[in-house]
Amino acid sequence: MHLDTADQKSEDMKIMPRPAPRANDAESIGNEILDKLSYSIGKDPVVAKDHDWLAATILALRDRIIDRWMESTRAAYKADAKRVYYLSLEFLIGRLLRDALSNLELSGAFQAALAKLGVKLDLVEELEADAALGNGGLGRLAACFMESMASLDIPAYGYGIRYDHGLFRQKIVDGWQMELPEDWLENGNPWEFQRREAAYEVGFGGTVTNDTSGRRHWQPAEKILAMGCDTPMVGWRGRRVNTLRLWTARAIDPIRLDAFNSGDYAGALGDSNRAEIITRVLYPSDSTPAGQELRLRQEFFFTSASLQDIIRRHMQHFKDIRLLAGKVAVQLNDTHPAIAVAELMRLLMDNHGLDWDEAWDITRAVTAYTNHTLLPEALESWPVHLFEHLLPRHMQIVYGINAKLIVDAQKLPQCSAEFLASVSLIDEHGARRVRMGQLAFAGSHSINGVSALHTSLMKESVFKNLDALYPGRINNKTNGVTPRRWLLGVNPGLMHLLRECIGDKVLDDANALIEAKPMAMDAGFRDRFATVKHGNKVALANLIAQRMGLHVDPAAMFDVHVKRIHEYKRQLLNILETIALYQTIRAHPERSWAPRVKIFAGKAAASYHQAKLIIKLVNDVAGVVNNDPDIRGLLKVVFIPNYNVSLAEVIVPAADLSEQISTAGMEASGTGNMKFALNGALTIGTLDGANVEILEHVGAENIAIFGMTAAEVEQRRRDGYDPRAVIAATPDLQGVLDALASGVFSRNDPARYQPIVGSLLGSDWFMVAADFAAYAAAQRDVDAIWHKKADWTARTIHNTVSMGWFSSDRTIRDYAREIWNVPTG
Repeated sequence: MHLDTADQKSEDMKIMPRPAPRANDAESIGNEILDKLSYSIGKDPVVAKDHDWLAATILALRDRIIDRWMESTRAAYKADAKRVYYLSLEFLIGRLLRDALSNLELSGAFQAALAKLGVKLDLVEELEADAALGNGGLGRLAACFMESMASLDIPAYGYGIRYDHGLFRQKIVDGWQMELPEDWLENGNPWEFQRREAAYEVGFGGTVTNDTSGRRHWQPAEKILAMGCDTPMVGWRGRRVNTLRLWTARAIDPIRLDAFNSGDYAGALGDSNRAEIITRVLYPSDSTPAGQELRLRQEFFFTSASLQDIIRRHMQHFKDIRLLAGKVAVQLNDTHPAIAVAELMRLLMDNHGLDWDEAWDITRAVTAYTNHTLLPEALESWPVHLFEHLLPRHMQIVYGINAKLIVDAQKLPQCSAEFLASVSLIDEHGARRVRMGQLAFAGSHSINGVSALHTSLMKESVFKNLDALYPGRINNKTNGVTPRRWLLGVNPGLMHLLRECIGDKVLDDANALIEAKPMAMDAGFRDRFATVKHGNKVALANLIAQRMGLHVDPAAMFDVHVKRIHEYKRQLLNILETIALYQTIRAHPERSWAPRVKIFAGKAAASYHQAKLIIKLVNDVAGVVNNDPDIRGLLKVVFIPNYNVSLAEVIVPAADLSEQISTAGMEASGTGNMKFALNGALTIGTLDGANVEILEHVGAENIAIFGMTAAEVEQRRRDGYDPRAVIAATPDLQGVLDALASGVFSRNDPARYQPIVGSLLGSDWFMVAADFAAYAAAQRDVDAIWHKKADWTARTIHNTVSMGWFSSDRTIRDYAREIWNVPTG
């Protein structure tokens, strides 16, 4: 019996000795760190470098985590507890040391222990690699949810991919984004545990045969091995430690010796390379057929391995596959793992002998689906020929599900050819494609949106007819963020101030923040709040100076727009208004301007040329604005490269103004908007995603809302939107486009920004021109508030204290109660 934390049986645990609790005084911790340094790292303290101390510190802390990890697993088995399995292509966990120390309440003890050894904990922490396992909000949400599930004592596993390089490392060269491989695993990963016993074969291609009883057998042409690597996820106060199991791909036979011995060295490693490429990089470009195939292989690889692991664990403990729905809840985080519906059906029927109807009932009872987008391209669909080539058995199952769905649809009085086409799992428009969003919907008992607006739009747009066919499945679960990392962790000065005001209960219940609301009227509290913010801004200013050689004034307004670069997120609207502001400051130096630092960060998909051109524009504008002495430093523009969790942890607490300006109806929720408001930033934004609910909680006077609503955007598109007329009637915008077209910001290439100008004069699908005037007016209103410092600080306090509802603990409680049917602590 091995001691894998995932697979212990309660009856075996009774005879296993329990280790004595570890001492947590500074002297004992220091001795353990020295022990790890000598016997695990192999270094004498005299010659140890900071990265050696980092590894030794993690290993000493990890021992304490393992004790609780074991206890958590034993308790789940003893209680025969139902488990939650969270399947996500991304887990943007960031650095773990600081978070784990805080959640175990050991930061002070470890800091003191290291200080006695002549080592500074904060310097060591900065050396930890930022795990490159995600891109943006989707992956960070998954990480927040894992922390909240552990904090609420919910037995849970996260399942994803252990990317060797993950998302690319962004470098800016002459203003252009360059993609380089991320090297987060270069020095190993002391947090993870390889689980060689948790290995599963995942097949691709091949044929499907029938036996004499009519049972199907898939015979894959290719098989690879999925091997698990476990990372402990620590809950608040160490109440529970759950498991993040990430899969890495290996060839079943790592080398073909016959080919190697014949001199074909490259061919000898061909199978190994083909297997391992699956877990090399997050989001390989799908602009080529090879890229599309790799993306589908990734999604099936981790989903199949995860479901095999879930069923193996269930059968080991509960013995009966028919009990699965009572003991297992599988949550699909977006459409990437939607193939789980067909794979679970295959495993239940082909491996466990269930008939179609019973397998279908279990599949739908087990599976729930979170939709994160209304953008058609993000819902994913795969060419039928590619899907059938890679997954022939699953194509049969998809056709079977679709046949049942069509029969159900034909019973409705409103059924028509158009209705059937909209709900079908197969898109027949042009080349036939398998619709993964529809598959996830059909195979799930719950389909949730991630904000109130997003959920209502799901019912009105992408899933309108599926909602009519299967009413009652769509529900809302507004996103949240963990206050442990995104307040206590990133902004300890602010948390200290809040604890002085309302007590330590705020550490355990974010809803207690609202008790500090009266302090917005207290001048002394406002001054202390503003002092904390200024200190955070100094830290960010220092980072900008160190990384970019640009000096910015912490007394200026830090106007922040950091997120994935996409046209619907409208970084373009921001930088165009920045140009207009720059031109107006030059023309009217006599006005009382609010000094601003416009801070951008984010990555564009490697093949998304328009997004990459927007990054170039931001950098070109920065090159002009930051070197113009005529504006007297009143405006600075900064694009900080390689945005990740660690960078966000510096930017978020320093922001004065949070840019959440997506085209209304296109942002599902957002979580950056929550993090910034929680840390005392005012939001400037559209009525999109969770901005709507933030408005309700902070009050209209404490947020700058502008622009069209989602309904108005749709109506304007239906009525025939003419962006040329809008631009002609907006002199400031016309002046900006004239400057772009004439090469003011691209002297060496005057035509560089013609694609941007052309997109605005053409369809302007993202309504940049349509919302420009309203956005500019809202920014001038923000200027007016900035000049009234007491008023500004009072509004920022209102934002912080009103954000308790947006804790991921509340979100997870809603999931647990209304979808998973599991208790919470």
